[in-house]
Amino acid sequence: MSSAVLQVEGLHKAFGGVQAVADVSFAVAAGEMLALIGPNGAGKSTCFNMLNGQLSPDAGIVRLEGRDIVGLRPRAIWRLGVGRTFQITATFASLSVRENVQMALYSHTGRLRSLVRRFGAAFRPEADALLEQVGMFDQADRVCGVLAYGDLKRVELAIALANQPRLLLMDEPTAGMAPKERVALMELTAQLARARNIAVLFTEHDMDVVFSQADRIIVLDRGQLIAGGTPEEVRSNPNVRAVYLGSVH
Repeated sequence: MSSAVLQVEGLHKAFGGVQAVADVSFAVAAGEMLALIGPNGAGKSTCFNMLNGQLSPDAGIVRLEGRDIVGLRPRAIWRLGVGRTFQITATFASLSVRENVQMALYSHTGRLRSLVRRFGAAFRPEADALLEQVGMFDQADRVCGVLAYGDLKRVELAIALANQPRLLLMDEPTAGMAPKERVALMELTAQLARARNIAVLFTEHDMDVVFSQADRIIVLDRGQLIAGGTPEEVRSNPNVRAVYLGSVH
């Protein structure tokens, strides 16, 4: 894939005698929404944790825009332009929505050590612009600790975008959200990804979200890729139907 932001080749990871990820290869292009799906225990989280440096692969190559990033720490990978959101939102509950985004902007510009007590006007226009994009500007002054869970997910997306990522890793981004909120969040993510030319790799259990928002889908089962292609191709794949989707889908 000539326009690939992320290229993964022959990724392996074992824990003791259990092969969690075995010979996994794929690529994600700029502006593309790629869904990584599979049953519980398929190796999705292990794969994610190798991509952003939380785990070191036993073998394989992970390239970000042509650069091998295996062995780099998560912070170094983040500074190269890899954002991540998590199943459980990671915000500072006692800080306002705006301050959470300002914190990310301070960090992105390498000025976090200059932050003492107050955020003041530093990066306020940039933070407000990001909050406007994710539909949270009207709640900018509220502390994150009182927000509804769906709103927290939007704040977390704004925080990830503050890093101006080339690649966005989203681990179960709609977990804990109501069905309508799930679709809305991923529609927003897709719009922003295409507008900013961000490559997005996401895991998701809600198949309505996956099949409505992903450009392509890859499927893991017991650590191995068993299928990949467009939503239509994956939906009709007999191996996928047998091990994951079932007759319902």
